Amino acid sequence: MYFKNDNELFKTIGNNIQYFRKNANLTQSQLAEEVGISLSYLSKIEASNCNKSISISVLNQIANCLNVDIIEFLKEE
Repeated sequence: MYFKNDNELFKTIGNNIQYFRKNANLTQSQLAEEVGISLSYLSKIEASNCNKSISISVLNQIANCLNVDIIEFLKEE
């Protein structure tokens, strides 16, 4: 995996989180509550123009809640 810049990386992660969240039939509110983050933070992470960094810890918690290997968030479509 190679990302030209941080924005490309954040966009890929956000899109993948949104994809797996929807596949799990969870709303943003439900996932945010399960992970223990605010709804606004999750919304910003999933936004296509996101430039908000995300900690590895939060990414891991989201992966665990969605029952997804964390590496799946880094894969480009």
